[in-house]
Amino acid sequence: MTYSVAVSGASGYAGGEILRLLANHPDVEIRTVTAHSNAGQPLVQHQPHLRSLTHLELQDTTPEILAGHDVVFLALPHGQSGQYTDALGDTPLVIDAGADHRLTDPASWEAFYGGHFNDPWTYGVPELLVGDGRKQRENLVGASRIAAPGCNASTVSLSLVPGIAAGVIESEDIVTVLAVGPSGAGKSAKTNLLASEILGSANPYAVGGTHRHIPEIQQALKNAGAGTVTLSFTPVLVPMSRGILATSTAKIADGVTDAQIRDAWESAYGNETFVQLLPEGQFPRTADVVGANTALMGLAIDHAANRVIVVTAVDNLAKGTAGAAIQSMNIALGLNESTGLSVNGVAP
Repeated sequence: MTYSVAVSGASGYAGGEILRLLANHPDVEIRTVTAHSNAGQPLVQHQPHLRSLTHLELQDTTPEILAGHDVVFLALPHGQSGQYTDALGDTPLVIDAGADHRLTDPASWEAFYGGHFNDPWTYGVPELLVGDGRKQRENLVGASRIAAPGCNASTVSLSLVPGIAAGVIESEDIVTVLAVGPSGAGKSAKTNLLASEILGSANPYAVGGTHRHIPEIQQALKNAGAGTVTLSFTPVLVPMSRGILATSTAKIADGVTDAQIRDAWESAYGNETFVQLLPEGQFPRTADVVGANTALMGLAIDHAANRVIVVTAVDNLAKGTAGAAIQSMNIALGLNESTGLSVNGVAP
C-alpha cells in the first residue's frame, strides 16, 4: 500500500527535512505541500535541494487542503497546530512537529508556553523507556495522533532515561549544557541568528530555567520512573547549521558500581538501530550524525564529582525532529521502523 502524505510548513526547515526523508520512502506519495506566506510558489524555490520534488507547488495551509490524505505532517510554529486537529478528525494519522501536543500537564504548558492547552498525543520517541522495561514504541503501534519531540528534549531524555529507569542515577541536581545549531530555531529571519552574529561566537540563550523543552524532559524522566526532577538546562548557540551536542550529568545513586552504570545504558540501547552507545572512552561529534537518524552517545563516570556524564550528538533536524516523526509514522502504520531512514551521516 502507498500512503498519501501532506506536509504543512513545507517551506521551513522542519518541513523541508520531513520532505527530504519522505522523498526516499518507498511506501509514501508526497501529494501536497502547504505554506502560509509562500503559498502559490514552487516548493523548489524555498527548498532548492529537493530536486525530486520540483513538480510540487506550495498551497495554502487550510484544513480543506490538508484533509483527504492518509498522513498529515504539521510542521508549524508552536501554537498553530491545534487549530487544525479537529478539522483533520477523519485523517487516519496526523503527526505534529510542533509543541502543541507534547505536554501532558496543563500547568507546565501554561508556565512555559501559555495560551490554549491541547490534548496530549502519543509521544514520538520510540526508544524512550517508559517503565516496567517497556519502551515508547509500544505506545506508537497503531497510533493515530503523534507528537514529534523537541530536538533538545529528546536528546537529553534519551541521554538520561536508562540511568533513571535502572536506578543508578539521581533525578535531582541534573545538569545539562547543549551546543546547538541555529536551524533548531526555525527559518524566520531573526537578528540573533544572522551569520554575522553567530559566526566565530558561542551564544547562550534561555539561561536560568526558561527554555521550553525543560518540562518535556521532566515528563520523559518521570515516565521512566523518576520522582522529583530538578534540571539545570543551558543551551548555547554555536556556528554550525545543524546539530546538538548535549553534555548531561547526574549524581550517582548510593551503592552503585561502575559496571551497573554502564550496563544500564548498554541494556537500554544495545539492540537499538538509531540510538547507539559508543565503546568506553569514546565520545561523539555532531559531524558524525549530520543527515542521519542517529543519536550517538558516550558515557563516562567522574568519581571525583560522583557523577555520570553522558555526551550525545544528534542532527536536530533529522533524529531530533523529522527522523523521529517518520520513524514513529513507520511504527504507527506497521511498516519496518527504519524504512526511509539511515544511520549513516554525511562527511566531511
